[in-house]
Amino acid sequence: MIEQGRRTYMKAICVKILSQKQELIVQKDNLRTNQYNNIESKLHSWRENIIDIYAKSIESDLDTSFEQLQEWGSEAVDTLVNFNLPLEVALDEVRDYRNLIGHIIKEEAAAFNLTFDQFYNLISDFDAVVDRAVHWLSLSYTRRFYTRINAAEATALELSIPVIKITNQIGILPLIGDIDTERAQELMDKALSRGNELSLECLVIDLSGVPIIDTMVADRIFKVVEALSLIGIKAILSGIRPEIAQTMTHLGIDSSNITVTSSLHMAMKEYL
Repeated sequence: MIEQGRRTYMKAICVKILSQKQELIVQKDNLRTNQYNNIESKLHSWRENIIDIYAKSIESDLDTSFEQLQEWGSEAVDTLVNFNLPLEVALDEVRDYRNLIGHIIKEEAAAFNLTFDQFYNLISDFDAVVDRAVHWLSLSYTRRFYTRINAAEATALELSIPVIKITNQIGILPLIGDIDTERAQELMDKALSRGNELSLECLVIDLSGVPIIDTMVADRIFKVVEALSLIGIKAILSGIRPEIAQTMTHLGIDSSNITVTSSLHMAMKEYL
């Protein structure tokens, strides 16, 4: 009998929330004016979904509600990403609907004369659902954010080491900026793969835009030169500025077997 009564008021609260869905959306639209007030129409369907989940969680077990939230979290993040919206917009929605729906729960609890324990259990489960919504939103958004960042970094890395074919036999690989371990490995991979694809006989690696040559950078560059020679491509290092030459000398690097020019212009003038 007690369980039957519990199911009755939980069902009634769920129905009450769903019956006020559109009103809740309007209330949220009018709740406050902020810098994102031009996106309300884009979030209409998104808001309907979260209200549905919140309402149905009242009469569902927590595991079922959590599964729905996990799926919703991923879809919600797709909406944020597609419309270039920050995570704070979604978190505001979640918090605001906690308050709006919480008020309905409070009113219905009073109408059904629920005991303190009954109301406490009801609102505690609802808060657990809301907290899980925040969790899945944050987790999904963070994963998506880092996926996009990593993809952008990979693209930038690939574009930062271009091999340009200027004649049938000669190519240029201009380097600009610092060379870290990851970029040094990309340099090796790109020089070998593109040099072979383009059937190059000579590859000029221009260092004019590299500000610092340390032990790691010098070692990687000379390994690239050696690797290129193994597949029949002659490597020429251009743009060796005086301070870089001095550094290489201090590092004990033997460049006697490597063709070196002071500038890319000189390399082109000599070998074209």
